[in-house]
Amino acid sequence: MVPALVAGCSSADAEQVATGHSHAGGGMVSMPVGDGTRASEVGYSLDGLRVRERPEGIGELRFRIDDPDGEPVTDYVEELTKELHLYVVNDDLTVFRHLHPTMDEDGTWTAPFDVPDAGGYRVIAEFVAVDEGGNGDHVVLGRRVALSPGDPGDTAAGDRAVEVTVSQAPRTGSDGVLRLMVRDAAQQPVDIGTYLGAYGHVTGFHTGTGAMVHLHPLAAPEVTEDGSELTFHADVEDAGDYRLFVQVRVDGFLHTVPVELTVAPSA
Repeated sequence: MVPALVAGCSSADAEQVATGHSHAGGGMVSMPVGDGTRASEVGYSLDGLRVRERPEGIGELRFRIDDPDGEPVTDYVEELTKELHLYVVNDDLTVFRHLHPTMDEDGTWTAPFDVPDAGGYRVIAEFVAVDEGGNGDHVVLGRRVALSPGDPGDTAAGDRAVEVTVSQAPRTGSDGVLRLMVRDAAQQPVDIGTYLGAYGHVTGFHTGTGAMVHLHPLAAPEVTEDGSELTFHADVEDAGDYRLFVQVRVDGFLHTVPVELTVAPSA
């Protein structure tokens, strides 16, 4: 199943949306398969998920990605400067973490985490695994897990200084456009830097199904008197309400800002 929103393809890549896109370093990377609501897709599985509590309040997640033969995957294509992106989100979509775990030689991934509230969470892995032909299988997998709160510190202290609003919402269909306006507390444009090689990251979840979407800007922000606007290509399959977590680097600080989005069906 292809996720509701196709991640950050430029207009030049539009003709390749149905089959995949070229990737720095060689090979073809397929468009994402899976939306984070299932632990297995196209032969790959998110397995061995364990939670380790630590005395200092910071927990640790351990897991592996198994291939169609049941063997741990150890060969990945770097995507957005990382071999694997890990997301942790609670059932109410009020807690979100974007983590970058490290992999041992045996294919086991580990990542420290902290959450403010105990309860049900979903752990989602997004990766591009190298297949036998040397191409990339872009997959999104997820499993549910119960987590206990740790000591998150002041992780959201700066978020109130940055405001993100939807200036154009996409409709369902393959040619949608999402535009987000970023301003400071005084409603003025901001200087947006790069984070993981892009001018911003949007990870969103359908409030009804929990399906994950992941977007990146098409280009640098357009600065106007109304704010700094980021434009995304959006291939929206399902109409409905989404909760987006927008990550932007402003004045050297990374901000994670929740934004509500409603996607209407095509006319």
